[in-house]
Amino acid sequence: MPASFLLELRTAAESAKAVEASFRHEAARQIAVLEQDRAFAFRRLNFMQMVVDAIAPAESEDIAVASAFAALRTSLGWNADSEARSEVISHFAPVALAMFRDANGNQSANIRAALADFEHWYSETRGSVFWTLFEQQIPDTPVVDF
Repeated sequence: MPASFLLELRTAAESAKAVEASFRHEAARQIAVLEQDRAFAFRRLNFMQMVVDAIAPAESEDIAVASAFAALRTSLGWNADSEARSEVISHFAPVALAMFRDANGNQSANIRAALADFEHWYSETRGSVFWTLFEQQIPDTPVVDF
């Protein structure tokens, strides 16, 4: 076989290999993005369900907000307050208020907008997505047998 023919085949094979590698890399990147989107969507759903359950029995806005704050602290394992935690909690108040007002028939309550504003605030001030806080692993407490 002529050397030029084999060179053409080698070039075509290397080109196909590069195209496949590029596609696999892009597919892996896109899968990672979709995986994170799914994880955040379920974290959002589960957390907001917890907040709904917490504020459901509340008879006033103050109680609803306090109940939402307790749910937030519990879900993140925040047993003590800090300045940063208090700031996050206080910025979550409009979400809790919108949820309480919506549950009590206030048609102007916009939970989606309040949550989007909170998520945007968190992202802008913390440089990360709020839902990444739920990735924190709680260290196992060693079991001691006596």
